[in-house]
Amino acid sequence: MPEARRVDDSSTLMIAAAQPLVTCDAALNGAAIRTFMRRAHQQGAHLVQFPEGALSGYAGQAKDHFAGWDVDWTVLRRELDETAALAGELGLWVILGSNHRLSGQHRPHNSLYVISDQGRIVDRYDKRYLSHTEISRFYTPGFTPTVLNLAGFKLGLALCVEINFPELFLDYLHRGVDCVLFSTFSEDPMFAVMAQGHAATMSQWVSVSVPAQCSTAMPAGIVGPHGGWLAQCAPDGTTGLVCATLDRDAPELRVAVHHARPWRATARDGTIYRQQRVDDPRSHDRTGR
Repeated sequence: MPEARRVDDSSTLMIAAAQPLVTCDAALNGAAIRTFMRRAHQQGAHLVQFPEGALSGYAGQAKDHFAGWDVDWTVLRRELDETAALAGELGLWVILGSNHRLSGQHRPHNSLYVISDQGRIVDRYDKRYLSHTEISRFYTPGFTPTVLNLAGFKLGLALCVEINFPELFLDYLHRGVDCVLFSTFSEDPMFAVMAQGHAATMSQWVSVSVPAQCSTAMPAGIVGPHGGWLAQCAPDGTTGLVCATLDRDAPELRVAVHHARPWRATARDGTIYRQQRVDDPRSHDRTGR
């Protein structure tokens, strides 16, 4: 059995962003996911993140396959259990994209499972902002943000089209989140631009996990709070895995983490501006020279 790695309250946290091939076969996906988990563990990661629909497949990739949700949920549950068991063996946290079955005729959630290094599902993020196709035909929306506290860092979760909603990232900022784990199944190259933009304006790390078949538009990788990529997989349709260390004391991130982020919080509060406000007729006259 591999040696488990414990995560304590240290000043750094190594995370891995995976770029696996995602199919509609949960058994095939599960085997690939567990291979990536072992690779992440070997590279020293404390947490590994997978794309949207990584275990179950995603309705957007094969609408006919998921129409009516006539899928084998038993296989999906078995693969989820095996994946959770391996997380416990490795002492590895896993953020895993998958459909989550609801009761009766209710459509499933499009979710990210949070699997602890003890091998247990300890939380789940259900996609809140669904696309028109998703909300019309495939999924039930979620309504709750998910924040994971790990080794002194707060990690928030987001999925795919939610990159288009800066209020979601700002809400996580107000919750003290240091890094947003963003998983997607998309071929929109603008998602990469927006991931960098959110990272830079919020002074947060943003980790991006995508399927290999989408990587030509946006490869998996990890953006630092300064808005630059710290690590990226190849943008050529191949599978891959990259790691980066969240380190608040990294010299290249000093301005973003220790200056820009706290100053912007003060600026958003507005007190520093209200204190300097003056009652001047030339200020009130909006048409004068």
